[in-house]
Amino acid sequence: MPLLCLRRASCRLPRVASQGLSREGRALSKVAEPAGQRKDAPKPKEGKTADLPVSFEDISRAAYRIRKSVHHTPCERSHLLSELTGANIFLKKDLMQFTGSFKERGASNALRLLSPEEREKGVCAASAGNHALALAYHGAQLGIKVTVAMPTVAPLTKVSRCRSFGAEVIIHGRHIGEAKDFLKKERPEQRYINGYDDPEIIAGAGTMAIEMLEQVPNADVIVIPVGGAGLIAGASLAVKTLMPAVKVVGVEPSLCASFIAAIKAGKPVAPDVVEPTLADGLAVPVVGPTSFEVARHNVDEVVHVPELLVAQAVLRLVESEKIICEGGGATGLAALLHGGPLDRAELKGKNVVVALCGGNIDSTVLGRVIDRGLAADGRLVRFVSTVSDRPGGIAELTRKLSEMGASIKDIYHERAWLATSVEHVQVKCVIETFGHEHNKQIKAMLEASYPTVFGEDASAASAMRSRSAMLM
Repeated sequence: MPLLCLRRASCRLPRVASQGLSREGRALSKVAEPAGQRKDAPKPKEGKTADLPVSFEDISRAAYRIRKSVHHTPCERSHLLSELTGANIFLKKDLMQFTGSFKERGASNALRLLSPEEREKGVCAASAGNHALALAYHGAQLGIKVTVAMPTVAPLTKVSRCRSFGAEVIIHGRHIGEAKDFLKKERPEQRYINGYDDPEIIAGAGTMAIEMLEQVPNADVIVIPVGGAGLIAGASLAVKTLMPAVKVVGVEPSLCASFIAAIKAGKPVAPDVVEPTLADGLAVPVVGPTSFEVARHNVDEVVHVPELLVAQAVLRLVESEKIICEGGGATGLAALLHGGPLDRAELKGKNVVVALCGGNIDSTVLGRVIDRGLAADGRLVRFVSTVSDRPGGIAELTRKLSEMGASIKDIYHERAWLATSVEHVQVKCVIETFGHEHNKQIKAMLEASYPTVFGEDASAASAMRSRSAMLM
């Protein structure tokens, strides 16, 4: 799996002394003290920190500022996932925020920093989900008018929830870019809050990393999903200031690897491949320039994961942790699963903290994602068999499958496109099994009894028949 190493020792930030902080920062520095810096950790080299648009002091102040408005979410070791991956996996469950994602941290911080004039006029933002929910909720708590432009593809559940918080919701545009342009034109008097690139948003997001280091003071690696790069910018800055020895790794979907593209180009650019992904919350074609400037100095590595691993990660969380996590929120775990880019010998036995940063997934999408995860596990498989079209032909097939312990999920038979005897029919089945070894036994039984195309070959055969039917 392609990956990219980013660590630049010359850009490390110096540890911030509490004497140089405000009252807010001093209070936070006491809270963060248990995480500390390891005795064996190399001291960070001095870098040009004055040029960065966000400082650790901003994150410290944000943590103090939002301490009563967002949850201090748990970060617990997962016994089952640790056994599965070979690393000590700690899950930072920021999907337990009231609106279901880490976005509340940045939204609360940004709203509390508004001037009286900006509060009076209200704020606006373009978002298809989590940022809109966070702004709407915290805006209602603070009595600030919030206008949200959501594209036509925004889930109806998120639209209705934003309205329930009292936000004005405008449905406009095919994507967030068009929604943003609309707001800039129609609401120029309102402060526009970018969900992943404003300094206040980045600082708020970084507070999650301070909590991680408090909760797992012996952490070796922190894994962060990457979309617009606001979360990894703030988190990496906090980690490299407090504990430089801890490695920060970003994970993004292969179908929208915008941070890797930015690193290769030296500036935010769109990647060559931008397609719909199960990790829809991370599908930001171009990372924010402010976030990129902060993150590129502090992130050690960025990797990308395919769709099947994202689906498997969602499934693993449902089955082993009883956690419903959206695709984007589960992407960090996806990289650690078998076959993922972080499935490496050097991480076995290490303390790895994984951010579960969002849990807002539609029930219909969740069902599809779970099915894909089962298919990737080999527990959902399809085949095409040619059986007798006489009475009892299909009954015999289902009896044999039952005896093998397989459960039929879908079954369909067709006569029109079969080029052999009229006394036969093709049966397409989707069955639930116990996994790959069980599949081998079922495949052997079917091939001994019927002409059969099994597994991936069945998918190709079905597609070929569909194309032939269209040409006839």
